[in-house]
This record gives sequence, structure tokens and C-alpha cells, in this order.
Amino acid sequence: MKVGVIGSGAMGSGIAQVAAQAGCEVVLHDAKTEALQKSKSALAATFPKLVEKGKMSAEDAVAVESRISFSESLTSLSECNLVIEAIIEDLEVKKKVFAEVENVVSADCILATNTSSLSVTAIASSCKKPERVVGIHFFNPAPLMPLVEIIPALQTRTGLVEEVKNQIASWGKVPVIARDTPGFIVNRVARPFYGEALRIYEEGFADFSTIDEAMRSIGFRMGPFELMDLIGNDVNYAVTESVFKSFYYDPRYKPFITQKKMVEAAWLGKKTGRGYYDYSDGAAKPQPSSDEQLKENISWRILAMLINEAHDALYLNIASRDDLELAMTKGVNYPKGLIAWGEEIGLKKCVETMDRLYENYREDRYRCSPLLRKLTA
Repeated sequence: MKVGVIGSGAMGSGIAQVAAQAGCEVVLHDAKTEALQKSKSALAATFPKLVEKGKMSAEDAVAVESRISFSESLTSLSECNLVIEAIIEDLEVKKKVFAEVENVVSADCILATNTSSLSVTAIASSCKKPERVVGIHFFNPAPLMPLVEIIPALQTRTGLVEEVKNQIASWGKVPVIARDTPGFIVNRVARPFYGEALRIYEEGFADFSTIDEAMRSIGFRMGPFELMDLIGNDVNYAVTESVFKSFYYDPRYKPFITQKKMVEAAWLGKKTGRGYYDYSDGAAKPQPSSDEQLKENISWRILAMLINEAHDALYLNIASRDDLELAMTKGVNYPKGLIAWGEEIGLKKCVETMDRLYENYREDRYRCSPLLRKLTA
């Protein structure tokens, strides 16, 4: 198979590496010479490191690197069987690119978008043959993260999703199928991990380090503020805004002033040296509270919100139960699938917590999922 990747940023380069390691010929396209050169240099430095770590042989590294070509010309994608777009999260820009690439590729070439939260259906509408468009959402860094969300557009032809799912699985990834709704699975279900943590902080209940420690204490590899700093506060805020607007301003997905201020201050996290934490040399590491009851209350409040969101996604047929559980464990490294976790703790306790939060705040943000209520009736 010959694969085209549009966009040579971190995500596009990562997807190109994944496809090449799976044996595909890859054309990495970017209109900017500087971006292509940066990608080429980064990939050239990556393969020797993989050899050094014993991840591949020197011969394989040479073969994989030789399978990736770089081009500023869109026409270089003409012989591709699959083209994956991985550019800026801007709907109009993506639609323009899809309309252009459709004029270059063959009639049976599959066109895919790596969007994390935009409508695949809207992107497909820019094509003369929208039935060949599908979402293939990798997670960053693509070579390391196993999960890939497969999202059919409303127009996607019958059978294409299974074809794409099998192809992605053959690349060594874990594909899950999601409906074309804002945030798909992961960026929808994970919103309370960040949002409720921000709410707790803004209410003055606890600082960043205490909230992060509370979530690590129940098995999460990173706390919400650590993770936002790693992702980039600009990226996290943009996804939050996109999901919020796409859901007609549903209060469950509302962004927070603290997020906005971080972006305005250009405190974007690790990549800028400052975010919720200071990453400069010699900066003092804040110490979390020693109040174990406080941390227990924090972790349960956030976890209950996550379990509620996962059940709501299942109730609305966003994905199957198995795919919802896979998505959260393989996409964002949650210690357990949220539906199973809720059953382990007790769904009745989850319902009682949601009702208590709603009673306290009287906000739709805390409405209990109908599925959770039905399962405990």
C-alpha cells in the first residue's frame, strides 16, 4: 500500500513513521520547505535511537527510512491508495485541502482526516466523492500511542470502516469505531478529567499539585494539570472550546477561565517552560496537601464524573462498550475502563454522587446519565 500524509508536523511525521514501519511506501507532503526539512531531520534522528534501544535492527531502520519520501507538491500523492490529512484544526482549511487533493488522487483512493474533534461529515462534504472519506484519529505521539479512532462520516460508504479498521490493525494499532460526534470517544469522555479538576481549583478547594496527587493515588499515571501541561494548554483549550461549541454550549463541556488565562499568558506547559507548573531550572516543585480525606474527595468527584460521561456515551451509541473501554485505557492510559470501574465501585454510589453534586450546584453539568439511573433503578 502507498500512503500519503499531508502535514509534516509532529503528528504527520509520526503517522508517516507508523505507516513506513508497517511496510508501506509513504509520501509526506507539506507546502512549507522548512517544515519538511525539520520533519526529515527529526525522523532521521529517530531511527538510530530505535536501533540503539533494540526496537529494530540497523537494516530495518535503513529500510523504513528509505520508504518515506518528502514532497512540497500535492501531485506527489497521485499514486497513493490512502491519504491521511494531519494539518491545523481548522474546518475551512481542511475542507479546502480535501477538495484539492481529490483532484490529484485516483477515484478509489481513501481520503482520511486525523482531526481530533471536528466533524468528519463536514470535511467529507467538500469532496465530489464524500463516500470515500473517513476519520482516522491517531493520538500523539503516533508511534507510541496504540489507540486509533475510526470515524465514519454520514456519507462514508458501507464497508469502508471495516477496511480501514483492518488496515490500521495491520499496522500494529488498536482501532476503535466511534460515531461522528464532537470529540469522538476520548476527547468527549475525558473532558471531566480536566474540567472538574479546573472547577475544583477555581472553587478554592485545592491547588494543582494536590489535585494531581489525588488522581495519581487512584492509578492515573499523571494528574490533569500535569497532563494539560504535557499536551499543551493551547491544544487542550482549543479542543475544549471546539467540543463545547459543537455541543450547542452544553455546560458539561464548558471551558474555564483558568485555561483561557494560561493561553493568554503563553504559559502553554512544558513546551514553553511554564504552564500550571514552572519547568525552569531550579524551580521549586509545589508540594501537595497531606490531607488524605481531601484527596479522596477530589479523586472520587472527578472519577464519578468520568464514569457518568462514559455511561452517557454508551447510552447515546457513540461507541460499543468494548470500544469505549479500549479507548480510555489505550488512548489516555486510564488504569481501568470507566464502565467496569463504575461497576466495581458500585453504580448506585455513582448515581448518588451525581445527584448530590446536582443538588448542591443546580447545574446541568452534573446531570446523571439516564443509563446510570436505569441500571440502578
